[in-house]
Amino acid sequence: MYSEDYDGANAQDRTGEDVYSKPVRAGKRTYFFDVKATKGNDYYLTITESKRRVDANGHFAYDKHKIFLYKEDFEKFAEGLEEVIQYIRTNCLKDGGAEAKYSDVNFEEL
Repeated sequence: MYSEDYDGANAQDRTGEDVYSKPVRAGKRTYFFDVKATKGNDYYLTITESKRRVDANGHFAYDKHKIFLYKEDFEKFAEGLEEVIQYIRTNCLKDGGAEAKYSDVNFEEL
């Protein structure tokens, strides 16, 4: 797994061909799960979080954060993610697993 700023030997492979994409809208954020193929037909996943914001000029801009997940890390990543989600559901949410409710806040009105 590598961050977007990683500058290692696989940098050219990370610009691979798009194979499949699944956008997931979640409140004010959108998550993109993108399957990509390298020139050598090796597959990997990019996970991108995108959040729209208004810049200083009043124009819309997007903050994006991306990670690269390679096939050799899939199982451990999935296990770790599931463990953390289960921990939060069991120990941190008052009702034992229901999704938290958030209200929309307009920061311009504050």
